[in-house]
Amino acid sequence: MDWSRMFDSRVLVFGCGNILFGDDALGPRVVEALNADPDLPPDVAALDAGTAVRSLIFDLLLSEKQPELVIVVDATNKLDRKPGEVFEIDVEAMDTKKIGDFSMHQFPTTNLLKELKETSRADLKVIAIQAAYVPDHMDEVLSPEAEAAIPVVVEKIKELAK
Repeated sequence: MDWSRMFDSRVLVFGCGNILFGDDALGPRVVEALNADPDLPPDVAALDAGTAVRSLIFDLLLSEKQPELVIVVDATNKLDRKPGEVFEIDVEAMDTKKIGDFSMHQFPTTNLLKELKETSRADLKVIAIQAAYVPDHMDEVLSPEAEAAIPVVVEKIKELAK
């Protein structure tokens, strides 16, 4: 993975999640699909942030070079959504009570995402996928709902990146 693209691309996609815990791997799997897509524009960098997105966003905040658009992709467990549902989350509407949380089962880095939105010239989009299966123990299997969501997210990102 060419991490230098983080600072040289017009559009930057961070795929968040842990590949060892079921649907939590959605972000990295979306990045994998994007990077395999021959139609992805060359000025779009898709990076597997794993569980380290907090430090990557911090680096981006400190950088003089920033992309026009940052897209964060992650799985979530919102109770009012169907498994596999793809939706955007408004950064401003994120729960401030969880601002310091960092857990693979809760949306991480809320404070840094808000700071990026407020202080950066980059537009920020957060795309979430409702997880169907996040096991208590390591399991690399994605649910059928998560598998079906990957191409939906890829197309949404390509549309946003135009």
